[in-house]
This record gives sequence, structure tokens and C-alpha cells, in this order.
Amino acid sequence: MRDLLDRDGLTEREFLEQYRAGDYEQPSVAADMVIFTVTNTATDNYRKLPEKELRILLIRRGGHPFLGKWALPGGFVRSNETAEQAAVRELREETGVNDVYLEQLYTFTDIGRDPRTRVMSCSYMALIDSSRFQLKAGDDAEDADWFKVSYRLLQEQQERLDEGYAKTRTYELKLNSAERELTAVVNQTVKAMPTSKSTVYSIVSNDGLAFDHAKIIACAIERLRGKTNNTDIALHLMPKLFTLTELQQVYEVILDKELLKAAFRRKVADLVAETDHYTENAGHRPSRLYRRNWEEA
Repeated sequence: MRDLLDRDGLTEREFLEQYRAGDYEQPSVAADMVIFTVTNTATDNYRKLPEKELRILLIRRGGHPFLGKWALPGGFVRSNETAEQAAVRELREETGVNDVYLEQLYTFTDIGRDPRTRVMSCSYMALIDSSRFQLKAGDDAEDADWFKVSYRLLQEQQERLDEGYAKTRTYELKLNSAERELTAVVNQTVKAMPTSKSTVYSIVSNDGLAFDHAKIIACAIERLRGKTNNTDIALHLMPKLFTLTELQQVYEVILDKELLKAAFRRKVADLVAETDHYTENAGHRPSRLYRRNWEEA
């Protein structure tokens, strides 16, 4: 079969031989991760169930830019790996954990988001059972810590368009560790038109976070809350065996609201399966332990 020729009379082989990649700007690509876990709070009353806290992993930068600021774990995608492989590598380097829930969030491409050069961030969300990991900081970090997450709606405004609307929600993001608090205010603007719908995040104020990572964190929290309402994603934060009360606590800390016990148990009835095991040494009446129902996965 005769080789096809392009408008310059070149075959594909000839075209590739003379192609110069340097003729075009090549932005760098980074893989950044929002790693969620749920931990127990300390309690002095052994009869009281410990409360749950939603946390994310942050790394304090040990070099420029944003020296000393806190950032999401991540790094540049190497020439011999995909963005997801880079995310898996960074996750393993930071936590020592493989084989966890990982999904792509969004690609952040704002011009000027990194002062070094044009860098596009392919962001991911990971969920880790807190009993599985060991925390360690990578080569380019001074410190690593888990921060308690608070993400609260401050105000909501809606503008009517000729055909559609634009709704802006303003959120306060607070991230707390034992030693410090980081804060940001983030706008989420949803624009709906007859044939399209878009969601854009913008940072109003920021104290302590590097780059545009406040936006990435806000996007991840919204994704986690939405999928917790509609899927079994929260089970990825649970140990192998758990009580229904513990599972409800995880749902509540993600959604930031209390849930009715009866309604919650109806909601998750098909997602979990009973076991023959019960809690031990819990300071109260033993509770049945459940596991994920893989038949409904």
C-alpha cells in the first residue's frame, strides 16, 4: 500500500524525522494529590466513642518557590511515566502506601500558577485508611503533617443571565494541625447556560498555602462530598472491619452534618455485610462488626 503524503509531499516517517519539538513551547506537568484520611480524636472517657476528624496531608516546602509554605504532596511527571504513575509514586514516597483509592480530580492550567515556569497540575484525590500509612517527607520537603479539614459556606450569590444563571458560593477553608492553622477563602462559581455548564474555583484570600493549592483542596472536598452522597466511596476510608456507628461518623465528618441513624442505615444497607465479629474492650456493649459488601461494589 502506498504511503500517504501530506500537503508538503512528506510521508509520516519523513515528517517525523524532520519534526522539531523545540519549535513549540512545552509546559511542565506536575501530579499533585489531595490525600484524605479519617482519624480518631483522643478522649478521656473510655466509655465514649472517639469522634472522627477528616484530615489531609500537607508538606512544608524546603525550597523556593513558596519556601516554608505548606503544599500538597506531588512532583513533576517524568518522561517515562504517566501522570497517574507519577501520582502513585509520590503517594508511595510520602506515605509508604500502595494500592489505595485514587482518582483524577481536574487539570489546573491557570497561567502564572507557578512562578518558575508554565506548569500544569494534573491533580488526584486519594483515600487512605489511617491505620495503613507511615508519614514521611520527601527530599524537597522540610516537614509533613496531617491537617484537620474545615470547609464551611460563608455566603451564596446568584445572578440571572439572559439565558441561564451564575451562582457563586464563597467558602472558608481552615486546615489545623497541632502547631498551626492555615486559612483560605475560595469562590466556587457555577455558570449554567442552555447548552453548557461550567464550574470555576478562584482564591479570594490565602494564608499559608503554596501555589493555587487552596483551589485544588476545595475541588477535592466538593468531589468527596458529592460522591459520598451518591456512591460507596467513603468505605475506602474504613478499616477492614468496622461498626455502623463508626461508618456513620465518617459520613458525617465528610458531609459536615449530622445524619439520622435510621435513615443512614437504610442508605448503606446494601453497601455493607454483617460479620460474626464484635468489638472488644470498647468500654460499652459490644457492637457487631461489618465489612464492605463486595457483591454490591
